[in-house]
Amino acid sequence: MPITLTVPEGLLSPQAQAEAFSGLTDALLEISGLTGNAFMTANIVGSINVLPREHILAGGRVAAAAFVELKLPEIALATPEAKSAFIERATDIVEKAAGGRLKREHIWSNIVYAPEGAWGIAGRSYDNASLVEAIVGGGIAP
Repeated sequence: MPITLTVPEGLLSPQAQAEAFSGLTDALLEISGLTGNAFMTANIVGSINVLPREHILAGGRVAAAAFVELKLPEIALATPEAKSAFIERATDIVEKAAGGRLKREHIWSNIVYAPEGAWGIAGRSYDNASLVEAIVGGGIAP
């Protein structure tokens, strides 16, 4: 379940980046009701993209801004309440990590869903049923 956090250089220290990513991971597990699930925890992966300041834009202009993108199978965070909860928590986490150097209105989040059968882990394609089975049964974690 990849998470991508994109920020401009200098906005978050390396420690704040790590804390933010850990917080995003914990938020996803908690909101999904999967805190402590070994399969899910091992499969929340991602990247932190730190770009030159001039490469982060809002309204067509350079801006101190942050973007959180979460990619999931169709079955995850399927309710509007779960989506809303993740977006709110993600915004809170990034805002806190920035320590006052980022306006809340300059934090954008989105959730992207992979189509049925298009989720792959360790070279195996999962459909929704097999992914639920792996999560519940412990599956094979990378």
